[in-house]
Amino acid sequence: MSVTDARLLGVHRALAPAKVNLGLFVGSPRVADGKHELVSVMQSISLADELTLESAGEGAEHDELHCPGVEVAPQENLALAALRAFRESTGWNAPPLRLRVVKRIPVAAGLGGGSADAAAVLRLARHASGLGDERLLRTLARALGADVPAQIEPGRWLAAGVGERLQRLSPARTGLALLVLPVAAELPTAAVYKRADLLAEPRTPGELQELWLALRAALERGAALPAQACLLHNDLQRAAVSLCPQISGALAEARGAGAELTLVSGSGPTVVGLFARAGESPEECLTRARQAAAELADRTPAPLCATPVDAAFARALTLEAG
Repeated sequence: MSVTDARLLGVHRALAPAKVNLGLFVGSPRVADGKHELVSVMQSISLADELTLESAGEGAEHDELHCPGVEVAPQENLALAALRAFRESTGWNAPPLRLRVVKRIPVAAGLGGGSADAAAVLRLARHASGLGDERLLRTLARALGADVPAQIEPGRWLAAGVGERLQRLSPARTGLALLVLPVAAELPTAAVYKRADLLAEPRTPGELQELWLALRAALERGAALPAQACLLHNDLQRAAVSLCPQISGALAEARGAGAELTLVSGSGPTVVGLFARAGESPEECLTRARQAAAELADRTPAPLCATPVDAAFARALTLEAG
């Protein structure tokens, strides 16, 4: 298929899994762009948005976004920005497209939902057009946001820089399930980083390098979680709690429901309870997480259960041939 003759054929679908940060360590802002250096393990989970890409139909003049329940100006939407970037970089001249997003990942919750959608759009556009390759998608992802590169190919990634330096980690060989407790608040990421800068000194480059090596050693052979709980610390958690005190209650709920470890995901406010006992199978961990969710069924927002996922979970598929 040539760039000139490229046309969208059929309806295409991809899942956009959320991510949780299994440890998040923050350094100083970079002089060049003001973005904070970090080290983190980004784990994709089964809580996912669903995206479809199809022709916008007769009379459409521009690419369209349909995302019920989420009002974002087109020029500010990361998913549409991803589609524009793909068109510009490849010369894909398909007629106007309609992007539909079924949102299941809470918005502004520290779960990377917007970034997941942008990464899924890049996968969909490549699948539908036959243009580009993995390297191009990662290049485009770096320009879209710190969380996007690790979600081009969902799985488990050790991230450094501002999220663009990635090393693939083996998937967990032992059981791991997650209790996801959304909090009825939105926390702008920039505000959390600003508060974190005021509350504590940033990690030095040397500290970040040591933490990167420690996380790699702890997880490179497929351990579900690091044996050292200190490697699951989130440097943004204190700042997030100070801006959104409801987080403290959610952390207590997760602990009370039986989670071995609890943490704020990313910049929050979502709280994650981790269920992973030595010798337990994935099914046993998930059963306990579901029991915990049942205990908290009356809370608002409702609790969710999730498991780690990989790229196969999120691959783009053609639903209808053109």
